[in-house]
Amino acid sequence: MIRLRALIWSVAALGFLVVCVIQFSGKSPLQTNLLALLPPTERNPVAEKAVASLGEAAANRAVMLLGHRDPATAKDAARRFAERLRESGAFRQVQAEVPAIDPHRITGLYLEHRFSLLNEDDRKTLEQEKTGQRAADLEQRLTRKLYSPFRFGLAAPLADDPFGLLDDYLGTLPYTSLRLEPEDGLLLARSSNQTYVLVTAELPGSAYDNQVQKSVEKAIAVAESALKSEHADIELLRTGTVFFAGQARNAAQSEVDMIGAGSLAGIVLLLVGVFRSVRPLALGLLSVGIGICAATASTILVYGELHLLTLVFGASLIGEAIDYSIQYFAAHVGVGERWEPWGGLKLVLPGLTIALATSLLGYSALMLSPFPAVSQIALFALAGLTAAYLSVVLLLPALLRRPYKGNVETVTALPACLLDWWQRNMTRRAGMAVAATAILIAVPGWFQLHSNDDVHMLITPSADLTRQESKIRELIGFGNSSQFFLVEGETPEAVLAHEEALTARLRPLAADGRLSHWQSVSAFVPSSRRQQENHELLAATAFKDEGRLRALLGREGLKDEAIDGLLEAFPRTKDRPLQVEDWLKTPFSAPFRHLWLGRTEHGYASVVMPQGFRDVVPLQDAAHGLAGVTLVDKAGSVSRLFRYYRQGGAWGLAAALALVYLVLRLRYGWRNGAVILLPTVLAMGLALATFGYLGISITLFNVMGLMLVLGVGVNYAIFLHEGNKRAATTLAGVVAMNLYARGVAYALALSAGVTLYVAATDLMPEVNEERGIAM
Repeated sequence: MIRLRALIWSVAALGFLVVCVIQFSGKSPLQTNLLALLPPTERNPVAEKAVASLGEAAANRAVMLLGHRDPATAKDAARRFAERLRESGAFRQVQAEVPAIDPHRITGLYLEHRFSLLNEDDRKTLEQEKTGQRAADLEQRLTRKLYSPFRFGLAAPLADDPFGLLDDYLGTLPYTSLRLEPEDGLLLARSSNQTYVLVTAELPGSAYDNQVQKSVEKAIAVAESALKSEHADIELLRTGTVFFAGQARNAAQSEVDMIGAGSLAGIVLLLVGVFRSVRPLALGLLSVGIGICAATASTILVYGELHLLTLVFGASLIGEAIDYSIQYFAAHVGVGERWEPWGGLKLVLPGLTIALATSLLGYSALMLSPFPAVSQIALFALAGLTAAYLSVVLLLPALLRRPYKGNVETVTALPACLLDWWQRNMTRRAGMAVAATAILIAVPGWFQLHSNDDVHMLITPSADLTRQESKIRELIGFGNSSQFFLVEGETPEAVLAHEEALTARLRPLAADGRLSHWQSVSAFVPSSRRQQENHELLAATAFKDEGRLRALLGREGLKDEAIDGLLEAFPRTKDRPLQVEDWLKTPFSAPFRHLWLGRTEHGYASVVMPQGFRDVVPLQDAAHGLAGVTLVDKAGSVSRLFRYYRQGGAWGLAAALALVYLVLRLRYGWRNGAVILLPTVLAMGLALATFGYLGISITLFNVMGLMLVLGVGVNYAIFLHEGNKRAATTLAGVVAMNLYARGVAYALALSAGVTLYVAATDLMPEVNEERGIAM
């Protein structure tokens, strides 16, 4: 019967292994994007679409600047660098040269609608002229148009725009917010002593794909090495999600390797040093391996992928899954020559079962979390621990049949001395005094506890990558914002009108320095209503007196044909407003097309991107009460979600404690159940007190950690209580696995988990936007 159970379980374990091999033989199911593990935090699905759209626009693009003191050298280096990237095959598209955009093409689009386009200052001036608050200054405008230079190459001919109103409008277009200058078919940015040339590259797949990251890193490294051999003093700056994600993956992989090596070393020391045999080592690793395979296969089958954070957590599972095997080995040593596999299993089976039940309760609490990351970790633990438990129960009795031949006293000497000293010196009253002292020490620390759920605390990317990103943004003029306004309406016209209402509230913020500028579609295409109002203003002012207008233009040298054409064109354009579709079709709208979301389930939508602000509160005030306008603050909403679930998690932890106590009470009674649970509760309390004394903020992840402590910590007391008759060998296993396996695995796993989460700065939607530039 023992062999049959072992055979059945071996087949199941082989199945887990086959599933893992199949999953990892093709495209890697490993996921490094924490964005995929966060729940939607916006109630408005259009807001979520906007977040995804902006994140996708930024995530799958790499941006590089090549700088040198000599502009010609910088240009040559950029062309050579781009060509090498193309030859590498690591990118879908690499662009250095850009098609020349004739400024007249931009002017041409707006020239057709020139009588309906006014900047804000000219609009106010004409309104004052219309109401008689100030005299018309047509002659001054005409003189300024005649003798002022072109502005940024955007200027209409004198005959078409004699008063320079279209020139004024073109001068306010947000194109000037970009500091890139076209020259020799390249886009240049200049600093005080260097010229930089822009090179952009589109990735062939997701920036979070391991293969994409590796191929991109290799291609850039090779191209940079060749570039340095030709121009040693060339400067290469880079930014993009792929670089931050790759750095996070490499850091996490290093941590995983360290955890695996440390845990394995701890287990080897434990099993060989304590049990004086290699056989327990092999069997223990077998049970752990089956647990890891089962956990990996289950997680991939349920979620379709395995997050690297979950895999890092799996390294800590080694330290817990080995516990079940160690207790069986401890029973094997304690029984000695009287060993019988099934009888030995009966000695430890109650303790293993209770320990598994309490652990599963702790991890099951995590399954209720709305965070896919947390529930994935919980599933990994549930499947892995259950498989490790079943391996001990079904497989090890068939593989550990011979009695222990070593010297039992050698294994149990130190634990026996410790137990003897403890029992002689530690009475019940003394034990309660120790517990009371621990609580008294902890109380001041509890009063110093504070929470901080700001998601930005988790973002500590590579200092070098951050420096390069900041410099690139400074050079080319792109801001760094994760907040934006979502503007909705039933029609495109309604969206533009709502944008203009928002713009009216943003202007005072820009005037007093609380906002530098903003990007919006209505800055390029006013609403039809606004264009009609502008046309009516001109009709009531500049074009009100045709005779006076003819005389004025004639005195300044305009031919009669030009004057006739101007007067004939004015009424024709009244009902022909510029439309969003017209602007989107032009090549010069490309840098800003991501602002227009187009048709949605509720109508139409766009995005207004504020730039250069430090406080989000004025932005919230600006959006308050405006129809169709919502400030989307993904970082803020995730932070609020963290706070909500941290508070809920604290209550969940209390509920889990109650459930664990009920399980313990069923087995040991109410008094002994409380005694068994007390060490774990004290450990959690002291951990929280330590956080308070050190001034460390409590976050959702600390609450998650306490749930894991609950799931694991109570096992020690259970093992010692169940192994009372084999106290020395049981304690040998508990102490050894705590010092070796748990000490190494959990310490490193904690470090790795934190490092991975903190390092993966490309992991949020707002971080995705901040880690790439949509060009």
